[in-house]
Order: sequence, then structure tokens, then C-alpha cells
Amino acid sequence: MALYRLSEDPPPALTAPALVAAFDGWIDAAGASTAAAARVADGGRTLATFDPDALYDYRARRPVLDVVDGTLTELTWPELSLRGRRVGARDVLALVGPEPDFRWQELGADVLELCLRLGVVEWISLGSLPAAVPHTRPVPVLGTASKPGLLPDDVPQGPAGLLRVPSAALSAVEFAVAGSGIPTVGFYAQVPHYVGSTYPAAAIALLEHVGRHLGVTFDTADLRRAADTTRERLDAAVAADEESRAYVARLEMMADEQGRPAGEDLIAEIERFLRQRADGGAEDDRPGPT
Repeated sequence: MALYRLSEDPPPALTAPALVAAFDGWIDAAGASTAAAARVADGGRTLATFDPDALYDYRARRPVLDVVDGTLTELTWPELSLRGRRVGARDVLALVGPEPDFRWQELGADVLELCLRLGVVEWISLGSLPAAVPHTRPVPVLGTASKPGLLPDDVPQGPAGLLRVPSAALSAVEFAVAGSGIPTVGFYAQVPHYVGSTYPAAAIALLEHVGRHLGVTFDTADLRRAADTTRERLDAAVAADEESRAYVARLEMMADEQGRPAGEDLIAEIERFLRQRADGGAEDDRPGPT
């Protein structure tokens, strides 16, 4: 049986639909990629839902229970769903939810089947990774692509060389979709590693890249207000600590000299973080605000 259920069968006719996907947890630093993907389909209709019993370990990702005055009133289960809406002259879909624990290969096959049924013409993965970048500079975004010529000129494809890290479920699903011949790209925002909470600036950067890539516009006014507030908080935290000021200044100098982290340095940074997460290790002890 398929892991998904269509909200309408047969599904609705869509116009040149592009599918944007992000899962929380792995490669979702500061929640930036899932925030951006959710915004893509904000206000849209649900096209398909996936069976949470088949995909999630509830002991690792427990459903949320509401208890009111001693009475169990509501149980909210983790949800992976596909939503869509019309943006400009085309349909844009968003596959967003918690990263599945189980059955990744089946999920990839089912998502591919769903893409074919809906006529998806392009897949876009979104991710965000901690990196040695300062919060005082524009958010760097790297791209991946299933073949040359898919990325816009202002998005560097990389990092250069071999990057061997534990895979995300999102990458496994994208791999299945790309294998069918559907063009796939990915946009990955680099989040200052010392940010310990949400980072709206990275979500904005991802939405801007997706919008330019698809030729559509997304409303980010509220995210920009939140980004301004976050910037003020980070500025204050850095200003209050001499070691943090020196560290951020060093990051600024590196960003200004290189434009973006060098390929080998970036690979080392990503590999360090993902391997540490896979081993259950703690974040490093480099100075900076949280």
C-alpha cells in the first residue's frame, strides 16, 4: 500500500507545478528551511497526506498531548503533508514535515509516484546548515543540481569536491525523483553556527532564491520584521562580550576576503557538524551568542 493518501482522487489539474521540499531536524539549522517551505504553500490546500504510523518512531518524536483540567483533550501527531497553491501563473507545492524515521526508500518511490500523478515539472530541496559565517553579512546560499544549467548564475553549485556525510531523508527522496528525469535543484542557506534559535534571515534568503528561480514572489514582510529583531538581539549579545566581538570580526574578515567560505573549509565545516550530530555529540565550544 502507498504511504500517502490523496485528498482528491483523481487529483486536481495543475499548471507547471514545482515542488519545494524540506524536513525538520537534519539539515534544518534554526528551522530556516522548513519555515521557508511552509511559507511557499501558506494558505494553500492539502493535496496529500502521509501515514505517520509508517514513518515515525513515536518514542523519539512523541505526539503532543493536551490535558485540560485533568482531561485528555487533544493528541497532535507528527504530520508530513503536501500542500499547494497558485502563485502567479503557476502552481507551487510544498512537501513539509518532520524527517521520517523509517522506510525512506519506499517514501522516495511514493513521492516520485505522486510527482508523476500531479505533473510536477521540477523539484526544489531546501536546507540550512550551521557554518562559520557572521550574522552581520548576507546569508550565503549554495546550490545543488541534478544536471548543469539548472541553477541561476548567482547561486554557486557546491561545495566543490567530494562531500561524504550521513544522508538526510530529504536527499534520499530527491535522489529518487532525480532518477526519473525530473529536474532537481537544492538551495542550502548557511546559518551562523552560534545562532541557537530561529534565524529568519536564512528563511528569507531561501524564499528569495526560490522565488527568483521560479519567477514568482513570496510575501516575507513578517519574516523581515522578525529578522530585524533577531539581528538586534545578536548585535547586543556580541557587543556585550569581548571574545564574541573578536570572533565575529574574524568571521567578517573571512567573509569579506573570500566572498564565501572556501570549498575545502566549507566541506570540513559541514562534515564536522553532520558527523557530530550523527554521533550524538554536543555542539563545539567556539565563542559566540546562543
